[in-house]
This record gives sequence, C-alpha cells and structure tokens, in this order.
Amino acid sequence: MGILYLFSEASLEVKDNGPEHWAKRRNLFKDSKQWSSIGGSSLTSSINEESGISEDSRSVDMATRDLGDKGFYTETFHCASWIYSGDEVSPTAGPVPPGLQPRTVTIRERTVKIWKGMGEYPWGFRIQFSKPIVVTEVDTNGAAEEAGLLVGDFVMAVNGIDVTSIPHSEAADLARQGPDLLTMTIGSDIGRGPNTPRPTCRGYLHKRTQSGLIKGWRRRWFVLRHDCCLYYYRHKKDEGRKRALSSFKLEGADVGGDPSLGKPFVFKCCPLSANRVYYFSATSNLEMKRWLDAMDRAVHPVTQNHVWVDVTRHNASLPPLAVKNPECLGLLHQIDRNNKDTWVQHYCTLKDGCLYFYAGIRSTHALGGIYLHGYTVREQSLGSKKSTIELKPPSEEFKTFYLCAENPMENKRWILSIKASAKKWLPYHQAVQDYMNRPPEETRM
Repeated sequence: MGILYLFSEASLEVKDNGPEHWAKRRNLFKDSKQWSSIGGSSLTSSINEESGISEDSRSVDMATRDLGDKGFYTETFHCASWIYSGDEVSPTAGPVPPGLQPRTVTIRERTVKIWKGMGEYPWGFRIQFSKPIVVTEVDTNGAAEEAGLLVGDFVMAVNGIDVTSIPHSEAADLARQGPDLLTMTIGSDIGRGPNTPRPTCRGYLHKRTQSGLIKGWRRRWFVLRHDCCLYYYRHKKDEGRKRALSSFKLEGADVGGDPSLGKPFVFKCCPLSANRVYYFSATSNLEMKRWLDAMDRAVHPVTQNHVWVDVTRHNASLPPLAVKNPECLGLLHQIDRNNKDTWVQHYCTLKDGCLYFYAGIRSTHALGGIYLHGYTVREQSLGSKKSTIELKPPSEEFKTFYLCAENPMENKRWILSIKASAKKWLPYHQAVQDYMNRPPEETRM
C-alpha cells in the first residue's frame, strides 16, 4: 500500500520566504511612503488589461464587480483541463494523475456555506472522529453536495469557531445548534483532480436579422465564453475594445439544427431570457457542428466549481497580509486603459498561480485578480518604460497584461515568482504524458 503524505501550508513554506522574511517586508512597506504611483500616475482602484476592457455587461471594470469569477480573469483556466502539480515541480517525475501512484497532498483553505435542508439529516454529510475532522460521506443531491463539500475535506472551523482541537461531539453540536446557514472553513486538496473545462468558441457566423423592412443575413463575430453567455460584435477586432452588440445566456436554451429556411448549415437558438428565436448560418457542416457542440455544453453547464476556484474566492475575501504563505507580495502598477501614459497602482499578492489585486495594503478584500494558467512572463520594454512585466497568454484569443513594479530589480523579483507560481499548474494531458514518459524505476541490488 502506498503512503499518503499530508502537508500543511506552513510546512510547504520556502526557507527564504519564511514568516520573518515577509514580516520584515511588511514593516518596510508600512514605514515607507510608497503610496504614490510611479511616473506621476494617479492612484485608482480599477484593474484593467492593457488591450482595453470590453464594454459589454459582463466585462466592466474588475474593481466594480462582485468577488468570484466576476472579479477575476479566469479564461485560460476554464478553457482547458488543469491539474495542480505541487509546490515543487519535478522536471523528471512530473505530476501524477489521480489513481496512478501515491502523491503529496496540498491542503488549502476555502469557505463552504450550506443552507439547512429537510429531514433527519438536514446538512447532508457525515464526519469522522479524528483530528482534524474529516468529511467521510456527502449525500447525493443533498445540501452539502450542492454547496460543494467533498469527501476527504477537512473541517477547520464551524460558524467562525476553530474546531481543529475540540472534541468531535462539540463540533457536531456547533452545526446542529447554529443558524440555518452553516458556514465552515474547509481544508481541501487542490491537486486531487483536474478541473472540468468550459471551453469557449469564437468565429464568424451569419445571423438572420429581425429588424428593418428587409429581412436578411448579416455576418457577425460571435464569442461564446465560459460564463455560458453568447456575445456578438460587428467585427472580430471589436472584441475587447467595444461594447457587444448584444448578448444572451445559453443555459437552458433550445439549440439545434433547422433546415426550414432553405439555407444550408443553419441552426437556431431560443434562449430562456429572450422572447425570440435566433437563426445562425455557418460556412460548413463541420463549422456548424463545432458551434452546436460548444453551445450544447453551455446549455447544460457544469454547476460545481473546482476546489481551487473556491480557494481563490476564500483568499480574495481576506486582507492581503492574511493570505497564508504568499509567494510574492508588494506594489504593482498596471496601464490605465483610458490613458496609456498612466499607470494604476495596486497592492498585490501572489499565491498558487493566482495574482490578487487590492486597492491598498489595508484593504479588507481583493478587488479581483488573474488566473495565471498557461501564461508566460518576461521582462519587456513598453512605451517610455524600459522594464515592465509582460504576462503573455497561451494564444491570442486571451488577454495580455502589462505590469510594472517600483524598479527593474523588483520587476525581476516578480517575474521569477510568477514563473514559479504559474508552473505549479499543468495541462492534464501534459501531466499524463509526462507520467507515461518518465524513466523506468530501477532498484540497485
């Protein structure tokens, strides 16, 4: 039987980035007068990408969004299947797909809120007498499953009370005697399995018009995003630069082919939120099938988040200095989308492939952030600045971000940290391939 190793976050800390190191950095920051932005730029609270933010209803400034997916740029994470490879990436062994061999468990905290259900066991889960308390069973279609609780999760706190050192019976009583909304801090293994991708789809389609005196077909640029909404623009270049001409949610919609109009490769969509039927025409049967497959996934979306998404939401609800064992923290600036000569200042924290943005060091929660899956980072000159940080996505359909620290030395520090953080996540197919290509194990006798 293989051995399962369990590490707390504290045990995973790098020696050079220990508590004393970060405490010293925090004190230096507090004692300094670094609140002014570089280059005479104004201090604001919005997070904008260099290329400009889409003005449609789903793409407003991150600073004004709610937390969760709405506050983060998550496109690269949701468009592929990723697996957490661990805090130290081995170039030879690589991450191990679930079930193939024992692996290190990486525990991170997240918040789970469960509304009380009906019946004899209204919360819908069972816990084991142990320290820490372990979730051993989650009822199918129960309140706990709906909230995202998983078998194997560790219960760290119940309704704000630490339960890691109290008897099992007392922890159970806290849940039973508490309010109808049970709030628990849960320790979860973020590398237990890959996420389920929510792939996007982009391309030109002809849309049948319903306005004006003359009915016809107009060529438009369509974008199906992982939020299950379909957007369309006049031209491809308008995506990310102008407001979408229109958008609608596909969840629950009626989608399928329609030969009734006498035009080849026509399919229709009847959204629940609109009192009309949309007709689209593709250029080939293959193109039509590509769109129908993508739209069908959006009609029946995956409702439960990957554990790591909930972990980032938990971290985003904390002040910047309360995030445990950050890989890097400090001031970063970003180009203002309305004025390319102005840089927007934020206090930032880097953790497990996610860069969190705060209005300042004393903020109570994050404004938003960037999921760094698939991103590469390098030093790049931009405009009058000889040294900036370029976050380049794996393909052109995703956004490129430009950041800048206080000086070139700080830029290099951030670049090294972001590289290491982003490498913690690998595409699942690559993880499997790396495992299959590993050198055979040998035993010297």
